[in-house]
Amino acid sequence: MQPRRRNQRFLAAVAAGLWAALGVLPGAQAGTVTVLTSFPKELTTAYQKAFEAQNPGIKLEILNKNTTAAIAYVRELAEGQRPDVMWASAPDAFEVLARNKLLQAAPETVNKAAPAKIGNYPLNDPNGLYYGQALAGYGIMWNTRYLQAHKLAAPKEWSDLTRPEYFGHIAISSPSRSGTTQLTVETILQGEGWDKGWSQLLAMMGNAAAVTDRSFAVPDGVNNGQYGIGIVIDFFGLAGKYSGYPVDFAYPSMTAVVPANIGLIAGGKNPDEAKKFMAFSMSAAGQQLLFDPKISRLPILPYNLLKAPAGYPVPQDVAKRAKVQFDANLSEARYQVVTSLFDQMVTFRLKELQAATKAIQDAEKALKAKPNAQGSALVRQARDVAYAPLVGADNVRNEEFLELFRKNRRDVAVSKQLTGLEQLWATKARDNYERATKLASDARALTK
Repeated sequence: MQPRRRNQRFLAAVAAGLWAALGVLPGAQAGTVTVLTSFPKELTTAYQKAFEAQNPGIKLEILNKNTTAAIAYVRELAEGQRPDVMWASAPDAFEVLARNKLLQAAPETVNKAAPAKIGNYPLNDPNGLYYGQALAGYGIMWNTRYLQAHKLAAPKEWSDLTRPEYFGHIAISSPSRSGTTQLTVETILQGEGWDKGWSQLLAMMGNAAAVTDRSFAVPDGVNNGQYGIGIVIDFFGLAGKYSGYPVDFAYPSMTAVVPANIGLIAGGKNPDEAKKFMAFSMSAAGQQLLFDPKISRLPILPYNLLKAPAGYPVPQDVAKRAKVQFDANLSEARYQVVTSLFDQMVTFRLKELQAATKAIQDAEKALKAKPNAQGSALVRQARDVAYAPLVGADNVRNEEFLELFRKNRRDVAVSKQLTGLEQLWATKARDNYERATKLASDARALTK
């Protein structure tokens, strides 16, 4: 054998021995932790810099996807090829991953100084598969200059957003594209009940100027004055406020405070190093980063262990005032139905919903000036038609119906069935809005 070839084999054997001694397989990305998250760059960059400074041998790789896409991404990858950490605001998304055996317990990462509950809501998964890393509530942000220019009062409750003076001034993102919006929608549905909740949501959405593709577009639009009011998770509103934009934020009484979670993905590439990042995110140093004005999140640790800005919301106080005890299992069970219904009734039919809402508001204004019993009856009928959910509460409690939406859309038969049902909803929504517009127009005509 030639000396050169012997040397190459010797070096390869030495390298293999080193890999084995270190417990690392050739081809693995040693020293890299891949974090799958829906969080904005301002947050992930701050954590990336702080963690890498504290752990020089580990590199943090951020993979940003919205929550729905993140779940699909993890499910499609083979074991050993998945990201290491899931980090997002939606507890029901972690329930989906847990149900599919895609999370791995990492109890050693938990900070024992954190409380067991926030209000009545457990901070960590009772089964120990994911953990609260921050806290979040849902509410309303507004641009103070915009409202002043349009002579509008600041809204405080969800019901305020159904009033006619807010027509065309509200923005929301689609819950099918934003996990935080899905949680906001679900909070209203749980707080008000299915039928009343949808009625309120549809009346609110009739006042919407836009339904955005990503959740970030709503606070950005309110910060720069494109929209007057945004329906957002609290950290979007608080970040704008503490970063110096002319905005403010309020928690409606019908809100909930729930954990934003972090979990170890089963079948990830570097679980041991991933655990170090998880532990850092829940440590006092990691929690202190949440007060950065560009992040503005509620920490899980008590304020006596941190340095909170003056006047910063105290999550325990918000939780005490909140009227909704959020049920993550209920939210997860009907997740696909709620997001699909919202798209068919609002996202894809916004113009028709806006037209029906404007016709109803104009008719009510005319009837207030010139009362007419028949006209009032027509307007009530228009409201009933426009603001009723296309799926009743009984259906949403039907496990067979819910299971259809959990099936894999790649199955041709499933896809055909779901597409047909959604097209039926879309057609029904359009017909309802057109009918409501006509009823309201007929009511207004009676005042002339």
